[in-house]
Amino acid sequence: MKTSTLKTTRSDMKTLVKDAQKLFHEATSATGDRADELRHRGLEMLDTALTKAHEVQAAALETGKEIAEKTDDYVHENPWRAVAISAGVGVLVGLLISRK
Repeated sequence: MKTSTLKTTRSDMKTLVKDAQKLFHEATSATGDRADELRHRGLEMLDTALTKAHEVQAAALETGKEIAEKTDDYVHENPWRAVAISAGVGVLVGLLISRK
């Protein structure tokens, strides 16, 4: 899942949750069939938000696995370059920490 898709999904989820909250607030002041309908619609919106959250989580896990595989392949193909990059990053982090 691309970054723009993640942002869109996150925005959609926030909107769904806010709408569901509004419906639940309306349902507290409503009675009878209207209250039941509002609660039902709110629960459906929350279920939709939960489904989207699971989709985003699955996409993030898949992306993480792909990145890990690519990194593993790169390190196996270029072990000395990987060691040099790691050492360089370590030196930079050490310099940043020592400045504080």
